[in-house]
Amino acid sequence: MAKLGILISCGPDRPAFRHGVQLARAALGRGVDVYLYCLDDAVAGVRDPDLQGLKPRGLKLYACAFGAQQRGLPVDDSAAYAGLTVVSDLVAATDRFVSFN
Repeated sequence: MAKLGILISCGPDRPAFRHGVQLARAALGRGVDVYLYCLDDAVAGVRDPDLQGLKPRGLKLYACAFGAQQRGLPVDDSAAYAGLTVVSDLVAATDRFVSFN
């Protein structure tokens, strides 16, 4: 099965955030394994209903723990909070890796 890695670093109010979510949705619809990592301002969008709605469809959602801490956001089960080594692992383990900034 194909694997797609997506990195989003812009906030949920930015069009690029929405494009990343839409790409994840389309890829999941085609049976692709999707791994999405929210970094920097994107950690504020982890609880976005559209993004959370993709988890039951198989989205593997990660978020930067340091970014959440810096922004005073709770670290909970809305995503797997981790460090940047996960991004490196995703780049190495996926067939394609794209970034939305």
